[in-house]
Amino acid sequence: MRKPSKWLPGFIALGLVWGLSFLFVELALISFTPIGIAFLRGLLGAVSLLVLVAVTRQKLPRVWRHWLHISIVAVLLNAAPGFLFALGQETVSSSIAGVINATTPLMTVLIIISFFRDQTPTFDQFLGIVVGFFGILLVMEIFSSSNQASIAGVITLLMATLCYGLAMPYAKRFVSPLPYSPYVLAASQVSASAALTALPAILWGITHDAITGTSLAGIALLGVLGTGVAYVWNYRNIELAGSVVASSVTYITPVVAVIAGVLVLGDQLSPSQVAGGILIVLSALLVQGRLRVTRTRNR
Repeated sequence: MRKPSKWLPGFIALGLVWGLSFLFVELALISFTPIGIAFLRGLLGAVSLLVLVAVTRQKLPRVWRHWLHISIVAVLLNAAPGFLFALGQETVSSSIAGVINATTPLMTVLIIISFFRDQTPTFDQFLGIVVGFFGILLVMEIFSSSNQASIAGVITLLMATLCYGLAMPYAKRFVSPLPYSPYVLAASQVSASAALTALPAILWGITHDAITGTSLAGIALLGVLGTGVAYVWNYRNIELAGSVVASSVTYITPVVAVIAGVLVLGDQLSPSQVAGGILIVLSALLVQGRLRVTRTRNR
């Protein structure tokens, strides 16, 4: 791994942008519909990434089977969660959305052990699943008499992270081995997302109210930074620091999301929701093997 001075600025920038993405969604919802947000963030992100591909003189895939696999990942990693997060944030705060997003590693492990039976969960992973489950219940305030969280909204957000969980093993098996650079794959994936959400956005409506400067800034930042430039930073972090270090940026995003939600939007989290958020992050550490309860045996 290279010196932190090489990758740390991009790592911090990525954590901030992905953490602020939930705030950007909240701002965009002032004028845009959930499906409109999913389409526009894909469109703006695709334009940003396609410019990079053109400048570096790389070529997009020309094999239809490759586009099929890329499109499936685009649905699971971009289009569906982009719509579901915006839909969920109509009734759930950006802070809660950022916390729920941290369940992605938990969902990924659940998908792997459910559909890839040759991979059995370790005790730490099983413990992480249980801890994450209780964390979700606390965030939903199931045990509270004054239930302030929208259960339907939280479930919608969990469906989005489930899509992420489905996308990860599929992408690893069918997309990562394709003979293209990470930037070409990212540009193709986000472009496919924009194309797949274009017709639904036109049919169901891109906006629900007059476009304001605030909502325009939200969707622009979400698309160009959160969906476009962020991919470049992510792949650069992987190249400079390795995938293990690069993936740990997911532990920064919920913290940034909560701070931004409280300071900018005036979000309020109950003590049970704060405890639930801590358990969800702890769950992610356990299922990814960053935190170990059991000792590994020396062979």
